[in-house]
Amino acid sequence: MQLSLLTYNIHKGFTSGNRSFVLPKIRELIREANVDLVFLQEVTGAHDGHASKISNWPAASQFEFLADEVWTHYAYGKNAILDTSHHGNAILSKYPFAEWANINVSLFKKASRSLLHGTLQLPGTTTRVHVLCVHFGLLGFERKGQIFALNRHLATIREHHEAIIIAGDFNDWTSRQVNRYLDPALGLQEVFMQSQKRHAKTFPAHYPLFCVDRIYYSGLTLESCQSLNGKNWQELSDHVPLQATFTVA
Repeated sequence: MQLSLLTYNIHKGFTSGNRSFVLPKIRELIREANVDLVFLQEVTGAHDGHASKISNWPAASQFEFLADEVWTHYAYGKNAILDTSHHGNAILSKYPFAEWANINVSLFKKASRSLLHGTLQLPGTTTRVHVLCVHFGLLGFERKGQIFALNRHLATIREHHEAIIIAGDFNDWTSRQVNRYLDPALGLQEVFMQSQKRHAKTFPAHYPLFCVDRIYYSGLTLESCQSLNGKNWQELSDHVPLQATFTVA
C-alpha cells in the first residue's frame, strides 16, 4: 500500500510576523493535499489570550480543528507550557495509533523540545511504521544533543528492522548538522536528497533560502516528494510544507 504525508510548521496559525490569523485557510489547503498523515510543528493546544481576542479562534485545540473529520486519529505533545497557553507537535492520521508517546529532549525550560512518536500498524501490511514529529532547537549545541537523543531512542527500533519516518522542523540552518550526527546505522535517508540530491528550501516562506524542514525515512520505498511552495502556501505560515509518498511492504 501507499502512505502519503505532509510536514508543516504552522507558526501557531499565524502569517509571518503574526500579522493575520490564517488557521482556517491552513485547514483548507491541508485538506486539498489529501494525505494520510500530517506532521505539525508549532501547533497551539490552548491559548486563553488569543481565544478571547480573535473572533474565529477555534473552540477546540488547533490540532483538533485541523483534523476535524478527515484525520480521525491524532497525537499531541506539549513542547512549551506557559501559564495560560501551550503549544507543541502533533501528528494527524487516517490510521489508528497502536501506541504513542512524547519524549522530552529539552535543554532549556522556556524552550522545551520533544520527539512525538507514534506507531502505526497499517491494514493489509506486516510492517509497523514508526512516525516521529520533531522540532529541534535553534542553537547548534542544543540540536546536537537532540540528535543524539533521537539516535538513542531509535536504537531498539533499528534492531527490529521496522519502518521509520521522521519529519519536522530540524532548524538545521547549515544543512550539515543532522547529516553529521545522525547515526548511520539507522539507515535513514532524506527524501529530497534521495530523489533530487539536495534538501528542499522551506524558510522563509515568501522567499525560501534555508533547508530547515526535512523528511527522513527507512524501511520504505520513496515514490515521490514535493515542496508545496506555491503562492497560496507562501501567504500562510513562515514555512512552506513538504509532502512525500511511500510504498509500504
